[in-house]
Amino acid sequence: MADGTKNQAMQKLSPERALSVEQNALCDRVLQFCQDHIVSGNAVFVIKGDAGTGKSIVINKIFNNIQKLSRGKDQTSVLSGTKNYLLVNHPEMIKLYRNIAENSSYVKKKDFERPTSFINTMHKTGQVADIVLVDEAHLLLTKSDKYKRFSQDNHLEEILECARVVVIVFDDKQVLKFKSHWTEEGLTEVLAQKHVQTVQLQNQFRMHAGVQTLEWIEQFCKKTVLPVPHDPCFDIRFFEDAQELYTLVCQRNAEYGLSRMVATYDYPYRLDGQEHFVTEGRFHLKWDIAKPESRLPWAERADTIGEVGSVYTVQGFDLNYVGLLLGPSVRYDARTDALVLDPARYEDSAAFAGRNGLAQPEQTMERIMLNAINVLMTRAVRGLYIYAHDPALRARLGQLQGSNTVG
Repeated sequence: MADGTKNQAMQKLSPERALSVEQNALCDRVLQFCQDHIVSGNAVFVIKGDAGTGKSIVINKIFNNIQKLSRGKDQTSVLSGTKNYLLVNHPEMIKLYRNIAENSSYVKKKDFERPTSFINTMHKTGQVADIVLVDEAHLLLTKSDKYKRFSQDNHLEEILECARVVVIVFDDKQVLKFKSHWTEEGLTEVLAQKHVQTVQLQNQFRMHAGVQTLEWIEQFCKKTVLPVPHDPCFDIRFFEDAQELYTLVCQRNAEYGLSRMVATYDYPYRLDGQEHFVTEGRFHLKWDIAKPESRLPWAERADTIGEVGSVYTVQGFDLNYVGLLLGPSVRYDARTDALVLDPARYEDSAAFAGRNGLAQPEQTMERIMLNAINVLMTRAVRGLYIYAHDPALRARLGQLQGSNTVG
């Protein structure tokens, strides 16, 4: 591979990786916040930022610095001997964090927990942690979930009771389920009685794309289909044939590594141990297969070039090139010149489970579907290749790209 190792996820999230001036300043500010409030407690630091702004690398760097002060030789630090955790709700991401910890002098694998496991352990033992960091807090549950063994009402509320200082990463554009129904207003309400500081990361680091390309993606995820900008730094193309798209993704994977197929959750999938397939014309490939026993996350396993990833598989990860299938739930309406979403064609039943108590469930459905598209579209570092199931959308995208259309 010519270049693939350059953005392996372990290197991307390594606490040894050089950060930008903005990111370094944030790390210093959060560390000072933790030191200032470790005695008094009741404090929360919120890190916000769009996909690709480096939220996960920042929180891993912060955690490494905290654990270095906790477990290092300098016992004069106010953080010396503190008991701290980094909570990760994403099963693929927690693998990554634990793999990185193998090379750390101060961070151990046991320092990383799933939110429910942490909450249940703290309640059972009656302990209170000193500092708890939460990556992708927008995935925390906002209602009980017996399947996940969470019997309380809100993950974050419980975490706040179990820690003196809490640091969270939050992006409401990545909310994907009714049971994790986070909004800016909902977050503010939960944190109302806490001492809160908030910082918004601004600079995009994942996608080597120009401002106009990022704007095109942002507008698409608001149902507006704009003319496609020419971008010499980022390869964005539309295809008439999904198999041709896949052929190019395989070629890019051979050249650069970390190139994968992904799709909206519009193709049948069941947790029954059987293989399920994504089919679009000549294209026929199996959905991603969960392998909890695998040390490597899905995005980094070599065999997954022969699978189609879902939003749950790739959220939080970088890929060099992404081949995206927009399935039957995503259509184009020529009369309004806008996208139309059809929740009835969205196969992710778990996303829409637990609608009781939501004021506007239909509006929330649409928001979840658009958020999923946003996550899938913002994984790519070098290029994004798109095939739309809907003939009208395919035609419109082809018109907007003009002579650059492939197929």
